[in-house]
Amino acid sequence: MKTHPIKIVPIAPPAEPASAAHGSSPDAPSAHTGSMNEPASETAQAAPTKDPETPETAAAPVTAGEIEQFKNRAAKADEFYDQLLRKAADLDNFKKRVTREKLEAAKFANEALLQKLVPVLDNFDMALAAADNADSTAAQSLRTGVHMIYQQLKSALAEAGLEEIDATGKPFDPNQHEAISQKETAEVSEGQVVQQLRKGYKLRDRLLRPASVVVAKRPPA
Repeated sequence: MKTHPIKIVPIAPPAEPASAAHGSSPDAPSAHTGSMNEPASETAQAAPTKDPETPETAAAPVTAGEIEQFKNRAAKADEFYDQLLRKAADLDNFKKRVTREKLEAAKFANEALLQKLVPVLDNFDMALAAADNADSTAAQSLRTGVHMIYQQLKSALAEAGLEEIDATGKPFDPNQHEAISQKETAEVSEGQVVQQLRKGYKLRDRLLRPASVVVAKRPPA
């Protein structure tokens, strides 16, 4: 058996680091090591570990000033709401008043015309009273014709809403009667109408002209 001689190959010593070549301490971390560790530390700082039970952002506490501000705003809102309700009620009342005024305007549209025609009725009354005292046949015929015209006019005015006020023998009513004078008498009670001098008229429930009357007065004892 042949033995082969062992060939010894020299091993080169390991290369020194760059820091060692410049005289740095072998225990000091190298620049390469520091640059590798730095991004890891930044990552750790940028993304800290989150606690799943802790919310990301805690709600800021409400200060006393903010609470007072909220109260003031709520009070203002209530005030504006009350004003809105009042304005709505005023508007509703205004609409009702306008509707009522329109109805009354249509109801009493003939008031001015009737006021002008009422004196015509007075003249008819006087003409008929004068004709009653006439004895001739011609006067009676005239009275009949005038009476027909008078009744026709009264019917037309009644259809327009004219109502006659007859105060004879009734208690004095200041809302419908106008006292021209007083007459002492014991035949009727005091305050009763003893004579009507001029008729009164109404347009439906509105007074056009009060009746001119003479009111009874108790005679002295």
